[in-house]
Amino acid sequence: MMEMLADQQFWIGLGQIILVNIVLSGDNAVVIALAARGLPARQQKQAIFWGSGAAVVMRIVLTIVAVELLRLSYLKLIGAALLLWIAVQLLLPEGDGGDDIDGGGNMLAAIKTILIADLVMSLDNVIAVAAAAKDNTTLLIIGLAISIPLVIFGSTLLLKLMDRFPIIVTGGAALLGWVAGEMAVTDPSVKDWVDASAAWLHYAAPAAGALAVVLIGRWLARRAERREAAAHPPVDLVSSEEQPKAPH
Repeated sequence: MMEMLADQQFWIGLGQIILVNIVLSGDNAVVIALAARGLPARQQKQAIFWGSGAAVVMRIVLTIVAVELLRLSYLKLIGAALLLWIAVQLLLPEGDGGDDIDGGGNMLAAIKTILIADLVMSLDNVIAVAAAAKDNTTLLIIGLAISIPLVIFGSTLLLKLMDRFPIIVTGGAALLGWVAGEMAVTDPSVKDWVDASAAWLHYAAPAAGALAVVLIGRWLARRAERREAAAHPPVDLVSSEEQPKAPH
């Protein structure tokens, strides 16, 4: 262990892993903030901490087997569809996101959302991290562990900004849709065809994913609001006052 710490290559590799994880974890910080935004302040911090920590542990395991996983056809297409669904659900009013993916019902639901989204989005990210680690599992674990507070800081900052600027919620969901589009066109089952005959899809698919998330999410949100308004109509105070009183 001491020889490893004294090795210059170790520190270079560690720096590369931390840098790669910072660059590639921007979308992960977005989904963590989105998933935790509906919780009370104290639970927000707990959800971010436990969600980020569990996601990093999961990413370490995923990195070890990532190269083989990404060779499987249709895996990225399935992941892209799942990520689109998560992004749309996160745009729905709080409490209307369903039992499986909830943008703020309770802490366990938020952590579950963080883990599912991080698993899907990490399929590409872990390849870069694994390359930087150069088959050194110890280096990989240390580098990702150091990255935990960086992801937590980014998520906490985004949560504060979301409270002041709600448009960031829509932008964050659109980002997840963009990532889903990028993921879909790089699936082994379609990548060769896209590269050879439809390279424009590398730009069109992410844009379509982002647009679809925003349009579908807003439509479902408006429908949920109308349903809520119909279920709880406002009390007509004027009509109530004008009704004749029963004789004593």
